[in-house]
Amino acid sequence: MISIEKINVLQTVDQDRSGKITATELQQALMNGNWSAFNPETCRLMIGMFDRDKSGTIDIHEFAALWKYIQDWKACFDRYDRDRSGNIDAGELHTALREFGYQLSPQFCNIVVMKFDRQGRRSINFDDFIQACVMLKTLTDKFRAKDQQLVGNIRINYEEFQC
Repeated sequence: MISIEKINVLQTVDQDRSGKITATELQQALMNGNWSAFNPETCRLMIGMFDRDKSGTIDIHEFAALWKYIQDWKACFDRYDRDRSGNIDAGELHTALREFGYQLSPQFCNIVVMKFDRQGRRSINFDDFIQACVMLKTLTDKFRAKDQQLVGNIRINYEEFQC
């Protein structure tokens, strides 16, 4: 059952009153803790994750699932943003990813922060955190599909390499 709160949020976000939410509408409705707008690519990725019919939009049921996803990630982000800066630095990201079960080096986390840091502050916003985690999970799932014996390495040719 979808709550009245989620219906109200959907109606606020759905600016063209189509009953569907686009990535652009989602971006206009979401803000980071530092009042910066969400990255358009993060919004596109999130719409893509919940768009079951591949229409490029999400309906009320898909939106409800997406809204829960965002709230869960926000709670997670806040748990690792130990200095309450509204951003996560490489050390905080390393702790988060380690607790998620990823065995990644601090150097790898520095690279992730450098890749997703749009402001040059050596830290990432909430939306960039979501995008990094979604991409890491996607790459991990694709890697595991090829690493069926769970040995930790795979061999692929160029045609098989897809992100």
